Amino acid sequence: MIITRENVDALNANLQVKITAEDYSNKVKNALEKYRKTAKIPGFRPGNVPMGMIQKQYGQTVLAEELNKLANDGVYNFITENKIVILGNPIPKSDAEVKGDFNAPGDFEFTFEIGLSPTIDMSKAMNGKFDYTTIKVDNKLIDQQVEDLRRRYGKLSSVETAESKDMILGVFNELGEDGSIKENGISNSTTISLEFLKEKSASNLLLGKKIGDTFELDPTAVSKDAKDKSTLLGISEEAVAQLNSKFEFTITDIKRMEMAEMNSELFGKLFQEGEVNSEEDLRNRVKTDMEQMFSKDADKLLTRNVFNTIMEKTNVDFPSAFLKRWIRMTNEKPVTEEEIEQDFEAYLQSLKWQLIQTKIFKDNDIQLSQMEVIEHTKELLRGNYAQYGIPAPDDKELIETAARLLQDKEQANGIYDQLAEQKLTNFFKANVTLNNKSVSYDDFVALAGK
Repeated sequence: MIITRENVDALNANLQVKITAEDYSNKVKNALEKYRKTAKIPGFRPGNVPMGMIQKQYGQTVLAEELNKLANDGVYNFITENKIVILGNPIPKSDAEVKGDFNAPGDFEFTFEIGLSPTIDMSKAMNGKFDYTTIKVDNKLIDQQVEDLRRRYGKLSSVETAESKDMILGVFNELGEDGSIKENGISNSTTISLEFLKEKSASNLLLGKKIGDTFELDPTAVSKDAKDKSTLLGISEEAVAQLNSKFEFTITDIKRMEMAEMNSELFGKLFQEGEVNSEEDLRNRVKTDMEQMFSKDADKLLTRNVFNTIMEKTNVDFPSAFLKRWIRMTNEKPVTEEEIEQDFEAYLQSLKWQLIQTKIFKDNDIQLSQMEVIEHTKELLRGNYAQYGIPAPDDKELIETAARLLQDKEQANGIYDQLAEQKLTNFFKANVTLNNKSVSYDDFVALAGK
């Protein structure tokens, strides 16, 4: 077998595969012998069918199969041995016919197209200066977090008069045209949390109200949307859309969260014994935990900004015509030119980033070892246990759980992506010029939302 490469341009090449009879004759002969042993032809016992009949019936099919295997194996071996980096897979050249005669087999010649991976130069993008923006953990943020912790571990008690963070329990009753409760109308017990009402005007409708008060209340005014309104009234969203009735609301109870006292009982619920013993310890611990949490947000923002800059400033040319033919040929379902064109630009952007990331990992010998993947998965599991206030199991059980989790392809892909992004972030932080900035939480949220 002889394979030669013919460059069409910087991104496309043809591979000509010449196969001689010496390359395939024994393979065809052996394949036909197998057919002969199992062929069921009337008048002959299996294994005794004349080879001439087998040749006549199966010869060209077997020859085509063996030639296809030889050509494909030869092409992939040639690509591997010559370290050719390609996109997609080799495909038969559409305007080149197979050379050779199946009726009088001799030499055959096949031509394949390959799309070559482009050269990538990220130097222009990586030479820029990038803001590394962290969140300033000030007393306001610490106060909010401490209050949230105390509320989370506090207890609910009934109060007489509603204030801004109370939960109001009551009953909505549909009213008839005369203003009285409608017979067989909508009646539903529900809870309204004043703290989560977006509009101040909505809160004002309920502030200062007392248990037992009955008054007309538009459920729309205290709902976020149609779905929320349907929950308040205990009806479907479709029924809400048709609704134009008025409602009265009767307050049956008002619940207020009494914040947990700042004492050893609260500290014991939040942390391991001895870690926090005073309000000052708690505030210091909260500050440290928030700084660690926000540092991950800072890393994500940096990675996003570097990614956007690399994608914008790194020009990558693709063998587009080849890729479109390859997509059409390899798609499981028939796909039209219009469908390919519709998604092609998004496909190229995804491919561009994939090639850039691969180059970064290869050029800098960045690898994802199995041990790192297991350790990363264990950390995720520990975080899940901590989120629900449950002590993490011992290391052996964590390893077993991590291994089971990684057997799920979807879960494993997500974990590998997280770890790859983490390594990319570390690479960016070490290889781009950083301009360290510290901003308020609100300013950071605004930046991250752009």
